[in-house]
Amino acid sequence: MKALVLEAVQQLALRNVPDAQPGALGAVLKVEANGVCRSDWHVWVGDVNRGYPTIMGHEMTGVIEEVAPGVTGFKNGDRVIVPFSGGEGSCSYCQEGRPNLCDAPIVPGRTYPGGYAEYVSITLADRNLVALPDAISFAEGAALGCRFMTSFYGLVYRAKIQPGEWVVVYGCGGIGLSAINIAAALGCRVIGVDINPANLELARVMGAESVIDSRTTNAVEAVRQITGSGAHVSVDALGIAETCVNGIMSLRKGGRHLQVGITTKKEAGYIKLPVDIIVTRALEVLGTLGMPAHQFGAMMPMVLQNRLNPGKMINREISLSEVQSVFESMTTSTNAGTFVVTNFA
Repeated sequence: MKALVLEAVQQLALRNVPDAQPGALGAVLKVEANGVCRSDWHVWVGDVNRGYPTIMGHEMTGVIEEVAPGVTGFKNGDRVIVPFSGGEGSCSYCQEGRPNLCDAPIVPGRTYPGGYAEYVSITLADRNLVALPDAISFAEGAALGCRFMTSFYGLVYRAKIQPGEWVVVYGCGGIGLSAINIAAALGCRVIGVDINPANLELARVMGAESVIDSRTTNAVEAVRQITGSGAHVSVDALGIAETCVNGIMSLRKGGRHLQVGITTKKEAGYIKLPVDIIVTRALEVLGTLGMPAHQFGAMMPMVLQNRLNPGKMINREISLSEVQSVFESMTTSTNAGTFVVTNFA
């Protein structure tokens, strides 16, 4: 089968690799769509080293080609989503219903070969797959396995957003646009902040009431002017020091900051925070990671009702050979919207 293999930092190559085989209680998936995610960019650029060679890709949908003995929840021909934050089922977090925090996580493109390939072998299929309704296309569904589920879990279960609250999102890429769409659909007043005018236009399409170009405007001051006293919730969807700190500084007293983006080499996992401000304004700083597969039942009806619209942020469907150029445009922040691999030839 064909796969896009990361052979070294920023070195991708199309290769013929051994066909995927179902593991114990697993399934083989014919990949129909895989989103190009910034998390993969972090691996490509060397912020995260998972060893080489490796096949990335963790935002995928497809059709089940084969199931191993013992799999009861899925069968050949089923359309499915692969939530990236899978679990093995026996650790305390899985037992508590939080497999996204599993001590031995099962993550495509990390713990097993990912979706930049024609076929993928899914580990523990009954636990780590979600049915994709016929009404949702493979390209749209791909975003549900990472960007949308991460934003949904973070906003709904971690930040606990409420209708009427102000939510400011720093970074209007895939995660940020998803967060904007979700917050707006749940009745919040949303502000999008970015340096790319095209992404700011998309932010309005996805539901932002106001947008701020942080190249030309002091974002913190603008948020306070728009909201009166600051946002109830801020989201850093990028993971650099500026967006993290600005998110915290944009909050009103008692506000909640949701950290979604992971850092680059420059921050190397650490960002200096305004601790005195956090204390004196009684702010909360929350991290979030993925979403348990069983909680898709709360999000999927909103997609089927067109309250959430992952398709609106798709810039273009691409081939495996075009992933490199998308990563390069992520480096320069010149791309707008999201890109989904649907051609695996």
